[in-house]
Amino acid sequence: MIASLRGTLIFKDNSTAVVECGGIGFKCFVTRNTLDKLPSPGNEVFLHTFMSVREDAMDLYGFIDSEELEVFRLITSVNGVGAKIGLSLLSDLSASKIMLSIASNDPKSLTAASGVGIKLAQRIILELKEKVGSIQSANGAELSAVGNTVSDSATAEAVEALVALGYTKGEASLAVARLDSNLPADELIKQALKALARRL
Repeated sequence: MIASLRGTLIFKDNSTAVVECGGIGFKCFVTRNTLDKLPSPGNEVFLHTFMSVREDAMDLYGFIDSEELEVFRLITSVNGVGAKIGLSLLSDLSASKIMLSIASNDPKSLTAASGVGIKLAQRIILELKEKVGSIQSANGAELSAVGNTVSDSATAEAVEALVALGYTKGEASLAVARLDSNLPADELIKQALKALARRL
C-alpha cells in the first residue's frame, strides 16, 4: 500500500498529477482543490495517497492534506459510490463543507457536485451521518458539536432564518456554531450574517 508520495512534480493537468520519486513517476488522480494547491512542475510536492486495486486496474489517488483523504475514504465507503463521485465532491466542495453538509443533514449542498443528484446525496448522508462525528473538521472542532449546538431553540431559529435568506443549512450551521449559544436569536442572525459576508 502506497500511503504517501514525496518527490518532484513533473506533470499535472485538470485531473491528474505525476510525482517522480526515486526515478519512478507515480500518476495520481487528484481533486481540483488539490490541483489548485500544487506547485508548478519541477518543484517538490507531498501528497497523501489512497491506492485502489481492482481486477482490471490499479489506481492511485493523491490529496494535498489528510482531511481530503479521510473524506474521500468516507465517501467511497458508501455502497455504490465510487472514486469518480468522491473526486467530484472534493473538487466542487471542500472536505469541511462535505462533512458539515452530512452532519447537518443538508443533501442539497452535496448536489452542487457534478454527478451527484438528490437521491445519491440523501443516501450518502443516511449512511455517513453517524460516522462524521469522529472526524475533525478543518477548524479543529468536532462536527458533532455543530449538530448539538443547532439543536438549541435560539440557534435553531437563527439557522432557519439564514436558510430562508438563501444560505445552505451547512453554511448556516457552521456560522451559528461559531457564536456564543447564549445570545438571542436576532443577535445570532446578525453576527452570523457578518461572518457569512466574510465567506465564513
